[in-house]
Amino acid sequence: MTAPSAKPLSGQNRSSAVMQQRTEPHDSLDDFPTPPWATRALCEWIRDRSLPPIHCLSCREPAANRGHMVKPLREYFDVVFGSDIHDYGAGFPIRDFIGMECPQPVDWTITNPPFRLAEQFIQRALATSRRGVAMIVRSAFLEGVGRYRDLFSAFPPSDILQFTERVVMHKGRLSAKGSTATAYCWIVWRKKVQGNGTRFHWLAPCRKHLERDGDYPAGPAEMVEGTLL
Repeated sequence: MTAPSAKPLSGQNRSSAVMQQRTEPHDSLDDFPTPPWATRALCEWIRDRSLPPIHCLSCREPAANRGHMVKPLREYFDVVFGSDIHDYGAGFPIRDFIGMECPQPVDWTITNPPFRLAEQFIQRALATSRRGVAMIVRSAFLEGVGRYRDLFSAFPPSDILQFTERVVMHKGRLSAKGSTATAYCWIVWRKKVQGNGTRFHWLAPCRKHLERDGDYPAGPAEMVEGTLL
């Protein structure tokens, strides 16, 4: 007897906001700006655990895009180096973080890496950062046999910071509006505490008190078509 073919559930919502889809061409710039409040959440967490104080440290953002992460990083770190492989018109140096020779060491490397190059970004950041590395990624990035074999078992993070609120990212634009089914977390490697196992933390709701006036562009920039992630 032949089993009946499977049929979609009636009324199932298959929108990208619900199904956590992200399909990018191989050569995509992966242009999904990070909301500033999500960067501040990480910086607040580092600040509470940092010796020397965070403002005394240097930081690199190697996928700076239009500067939406660099700006809040500069609220905490006295020295922040921003660069990107593509010129988004924000005035950052054009640098291939993976391919560049002998990048200047910094205390921290913090970024939203291109999804298809995230593992290479992490390994390069670990090799060029004195104190720590933090990458914001989809929580599903924690899965995968190959990623466990090649990354997490060889370079176990010290901390995973899971957002309890959803971090909404749009393709090609920054906006306070929208919703998403995609969960995000910060993966952190603190070099002075590595080797003691990976600690899992929840980031308590914080968007309301970490958003600032001027975080989001107003006017025509809000009207640019973008794909919700």
